[in-house]
Parts: sequence; C-alpha cells; structure tokens
Amino acid sequence: MKNKYIPTAFGLYLNYMVHGMGVILISLNMPHLEQQWQTDAAGVSVVISSLGIGRLSLLLLAGMLSDRFGRKPFVYLGMICYLGFFVGILGSHSIAAAYCFGFLAGMANSFLDSGTYPSLMEAFPSSPSTANILIKAFVSSGQFLLPMIISLLVWADLWFGWSFIIAAGIMLLNGICLFRYPFPAHPGKAAQKPLAADVPVTRTTTQHACSLVDLTSYTLYGYIAMATFYLISQWLAQYGQFVAGMSYTMSIKLLSIYTVGSLLCVVISAVLVRKTVSSTSLLMLYTFISFVALLGVCLYPSPNTVMVFSFVIGFSAAGGVLQLGLTLMAVRFPHAKGKATAIYYSAGSIATFTIPLITARLSQTSIASIMWFDTGIAAVGFLLALFIGYRNRKTRDNLLTEDELQVDDALRRPS
Repeated sequence: MKNKYIPTAFGLYLNYMVHGMGVILISLNMPHLEQQWQTDAAGVSVVISSLGIGRLSLLLLAGMLSDRFGRKPFVYLGMICYLGFFVGILGSHSIAAAYCFGFLAGMANSFLDSGTYPSLMEAFPSSPSTANILIKAFVSSGQFLLPMIISLLVWADLWFGWSFIIAAGIMLLNGICLFRYPFPAHPGKAAQKPLAADVPVTRTTTQHACSLVDLTSYTLYGYIAMATFYLISQWLAQYGQFVAGMSYTMSIKLLSIYTVGSLLCVVISAVLVRKTVSSTSLLMLYTFISFVALLGVCLYPSPNTVMVFSFVIGFSAAGGVLQLGLTLMAVRFPHAKGKATAIYYSAGSIATFTIPLITARLSQTSIASIMWFDTGIAAVGFLLALFIGYRNRKTRDNLLTEDELQVDDALRRPS
C-alpha cells in the first residue's frame, strides 16, 4: 500500500533544502552585510558562530519535548524561527541585532532536527536509514542552488536581499502546504492506540535497549563524524593551494568535487540500504574509506591525488554517514527518538566549536598538520564504527538466542 506520509516527507525534506541555503546565506552575502552592519569579516564571522550556539543551547530540550508533545509543533516552530531569521537579518543594522537573529536560526535548526528526524523514522519504519539519508541530499541541493541564485542576482544587478526573501518564500509556502498533511503519532499516542496495519513493527526494534556503553559510543561517533567532514570542508581548499601546490582557482574547485562525491553517496546509500546492505555495514565501510582517503592525501599531497581523494572523502565522510549513525542510535531508543536525535547532534554541535579552536592552533605550525589531525580523527571513527558493529551483532545474536529458548520452552510444555 502507498504510504500516506509521502507528501509529509517531501515537505520535511523541502525544509532542509531551505536550511541548506540558510547556513551559507550570511557567508555568501558577506560584503553586503559588512556594509549594512558597519563591521568587517571578523564581525560577520561572529554572527555566523551564533547559529551553532543557538542550535546547541536548545537541541537537547527540544528533542525531549518532541517525544512528549509530538513532532509537528516543533517542525513548525523551526519554520517560524527560520522566517524570523531571514527577515530579521535583512532588517538588522548592528552586530548585536544580527547576532540575536543568528541565534534564532540556530534554534530553528534544533526544532527542525527534533521534529523531522523522528517523524521520518516513524513514517518509514521499514527504511529509516534511507529516509534520513535523503535529508543530506536536500541540504546539499540547497547549498548548490543558492550560489546560482546569488550569481543571477549579481548578473541582473538586483538587491542582495532577494536571496533571503526567496528562501523565506519557499519556507512559507511549504508551511502552508505541510499543514494539510498528517504526521505519524508520537510515542505517547502510539502507546495508547493500536498501530495501523500498514506500519510494521519488528521485534528487534521494540526490544532494543541502549546501555550506557552504547550511548557513549554513539555520542562519540556523532562528534567524530561531524568533526571529520567539517574539518575537511573548512581546510580542503587551503590544503590544495598551500600543500599540494594548486592554484587558487583549482583549489576552490576541490569543494565542488567534494560536494559531488557526497551527493552521489546519498543516492547509492539510499539504494543499498533499501536492498540488502545493513546500515551498520555501510557505517563501517564508509568510515574505513574516509580514513584511507585522508591517509593517502597526507602521504601523497600532489594535485592529482588531492583531486581524486576529494571526491572519495566527500563520498565517504559527507555522504550521509552522519545520518546512518543517528538512525542506528535511534533504533536503541524506540520510544525516545527525539531525545536520541538531540544527544547525537549535540555532540556534533560541540565538534563545530572545538575543532576550529584546535585547527587554529595547528595552522600556526602548518596546514599539513591539520590534515594529519583529521586522519587521526578518522582512524578513531573507524574504531568506533567497528565497536558499534560488534555491539549491534552481539545484540542481534542475543535476540536470536532468546527466540530459540522460547521455542524450546514451548516444545517442552505439555499439550
């Protein structure tokens, strides 16, 4: 039967296309905003940092409240906050005001994450990994479209603020359409009502439990996965220029190659997960490939090597592996997916704060040392992925053993 939540899912994905635009709107319009706020690039960077602070400050609370009150209110809270950000940034004329609206965008991200990821997993219980991986595709599509929109505005000599208004318009229209579509029942309601016939529940999902060891390993993996691709996205161009000896224009193209790799991985992963390959196997495979690719870049920093491995790193480190880890963690929290999302992405948010501090210190030594540092992070991530795979297999074997014992017990009972 056709899943009735498909239109809802499309609306949720469209929000993340706008989110993909939102996270780079300020940086791509930096010259105009410097004049508007009467500041320099450093001042605009401070405003950009407010997005991460706003997200981290509210993510855990939003996830817990989402489990209690449902997903839809938090999706709409995120959309409203984003609309406030788009309009507020254009109307602000000081760093202080812009910082407040940047903080609002961070809150919007928290609300969207706490409502969207659990909704998709509950709407598509037989393929939650595929549902979550597609979010990455829409984020990347937004980040691909926005530079084109801004280029057209520059070509037509139009006001830079139209880029904000276009993003706000898409979000507003999507909110109106999304209001008509149903959302899956959240855990509180699901416990009171029988599940619909078209929503299968597997025994492994309902009986999984997350121990402190598992919780720690998934949380650490959230930090490592975010740190790996966040670091490479920030320093890949500089590495190509100053270590591999590429020209400035060629080094900038490395990010485009990196993005193409991530988009291709999203498509391939979505197909593989729906077929026969488990999310755990892909998690281990992609993390291993990331480590090997980064090691190759460090050992052989030539232009050709960097170009090839930029694609490979984008494919393996930024193509949805973060979403795969979240899905596996959420399986261990069948009635608290919002809380699991909050914990996992809080770890990722911490990475976006701490990694720049570390790399700022390493950059004083050399750009090459930054890439070696990322290689070390990827190695730790691979070890964590192996441990997660081991724990998942152990849990699955225990469940199978329990089934065998129940069958044996039933056979011993007198008829």
